[in-house]
Amino acid sequence: LTSHMCLAACTGIENIDEAITLLEQNNWDLVAAINGVIPQENGILQSEYGGETIPGPAFNPASHPASAPTSSSSSAFRPVMPSRQIVERQPRMLDFRVEYRDRNVDVVLEDSCTVGEIKQILENELQIPVSKMLLKGWKTGDVEDSTVLKSLHLPKNNSLYVLTPDLPPPSSSSHAGALQESLNQNFMLIITHREVQREYNLNFSGSSTIQEVKRNVYDLTSIPVRHQLWEGWPTSATDDSMCLAESGLSYPCHRLTVGRRSSPAQTREQSEEQITDVHMVSDSDGDDFEDATEFGVDDGEVFGMASSALRKSPMMPENAENEGDALLQFTAEFSSRYGDCHPVFFIGSLEAAFQEAFYVKARDRKLLAIYLHHDESVLTNVFCSQMLCAESIVSYLSQNFITWAWDLTKDSNRARFLTMCNRHFGSVVAQTIRTQKTDQFPLFLIIMGKRSSNEVLNVIQGNTTVDELMMRLMAAMEIFTAQQQEDIKDEDEREARENVKREQDEAYRLSLEADRAKREAHEREMAEQFRLEQIRKEQEEEREAIRLSLEQALPPEPKEENAEPVSKLRIRTPSGEFLERRFLASNKLQIVFDFVASKGFPWDEYKLLSTFPRRDVTQLDPNKSLLEVKLFPQETLFLEAKE
Repeated sequence: LTSHMCLAACTGIENIDEAITLLEQNNWDLVAAINGVIPQENGILQSEYGGETIPGPAFNPASHPASAPTSSSSSAFRPVMPSRQIVERQPRMLDFRVEYRDRNVDVVLEDSCTVGEIKQILENELQIPVSKMLLKGWKTGDVEDSTVLKSLHLPKNNSLYVLTPDLPPPSSSSHAGALQESLNQNFMLIITHREVQREYNLNFSGSSTIQEVKRNVYDLTSIPVRHQLWEGWPTSATDDSMCLAESGLSYPCHRLTVGRRSSPAQTREQSEEQITDVHMVSDSDGDDFEDATEFGVDDGEVFGMASSALRKSPMMPENAENEGDALLQFTAEFSSRYGDCHPVFFIGSLEAAFQEAFYVKARDRKLLAIYLHHDESVLTNVFCSQMLCAESIVSYLSQNFITWAWDLTKDSNRARFLTMCNRHFGSVVAQTIRTQKTDQFPLFLIIMGKRSSNEVLNVIQGNTTVDELMMRLMAAMEIFTAQQQEDIKDEDEREARENVKREQDEAYRLSLEADRAKREAHEREMAEQFRLEQIRKEQEEEREAIRLSLEQALPPEPKEENAEPVSKLRIRTPSGEFLERRFLASNKLQIVFDFVASKGFPWDEYKLLSTFPRRDVTQLDPNKSLLEVKLFPQETLFLEAKE
């Protein structure tokens, strides 16, 4: 309800149904509906590309309150003709997006049209005969050309595609090669400004678009793109986004004519403005000559220097592609004209000058001074020789400014700088420079870099004095110094916070490393303990296995009453316990050693000693019998660990 109420308020339409119908026809785009009801330019409908005008009937909401919107479109749009009276139901509009190979075509039709009418529109757009075309994508299956769209019950937005099985695929290799070659070529456009009868010679690469050409012409002529009326574009140049290489321009040169599209009433207003401008230019010229006499130079000298400057080589090459090379020539030519005592011009692009002046530490930042030269101005030679080359000005600029220069004498260089100016400083500054008259040059722009943008502090025209120039430079420097102190304070605080954060991060890192070292040392210690424990377990298991095998290998203990002599041995362990066992007197001494080892006292770790006499039994021959070593009939021995 809000959209149709706004439409009624803006257009004077009181019928709610008609307002809703208008919004539906414009896909509920309120601005498009209002523009359709109230056409611009007093009934002259502008085509999309500015190349031609389509006359349309002037509309007066008071006299035709119920008229439908007047609309214009490309060749793929079927216009809805305005009606002069309210009808009960307006035709429903359907949108079709049709795909064919690498192209998309948008078609808008009433639901009362047929499928064949869509094919006829596509025939004009795609240059494909209707007989060779298969239109696919219908949700109801294939349909006949005579089928009315309303009978298909289609939604508002539809997607279709075209098949051409009877046509061979295009051979794109040769065409792509030729197009690539054209993209690398440079086109010279000789553009005539119809109103002032002035020619501009502009170079563009083949990859530049028609829109870029029109924007550059806007920079030179101040004619907005939407008001430009062109003659000379090829018929194939139907889209402003098309690059010059594929637009059909003549190579290497092509002539075009541009003028301002306007209504008769606007033409009368422009004539009055031109008369006023003549008086303004005359007054400005007089002021400039009066200012020139203040420098001690009469009119004849001014004209003499201006004419001599015209005979010299240009300050900067036309269509300069490399800004650094162009500024090298500018500096050399400036020195040859005005001497070596001049500001040090920064050699490089404007972006590089920004980096040098603004994007450094706050203490090292400087103001950026942009000097705009123009050889056709009568003030140029006076300004350069007596002010810009004054020792006080040169010294002050060298200490506090980064000075960058550009020559606006040639149209191509002027257009390029205006493009740079619009990108870096905004349209307001670009428009200010664009509207400066020739005799107001040269200009001196003082730029200060801020956190998010670049601010133009001052625009100094050529009709000034050395003292005034110095005062304005010093005033800009005061503003900059105040801002710089704030930036230094903010930067110091930020660096202090960052230092604290770095110290905290370093302490945290060292803490993590210490914790990691402790953890790794603990893990190594645990691993070593585990390894030693495993070795101990393996040794114990091995000793236990040896003990068991020795215990099993021992001969049975003889009884006290035995036919053979029996020796009774009593062995005292280091812990004070006694081991007692009977052995046959004929048993070898090795059996006694095995018995002691089976009890956990291997003979390689312990020695077996007798008391009276004291002797080390383990040193005796183990193959001798107990009787032979005199351990019969009984003996008390004790175990002692070897050292």
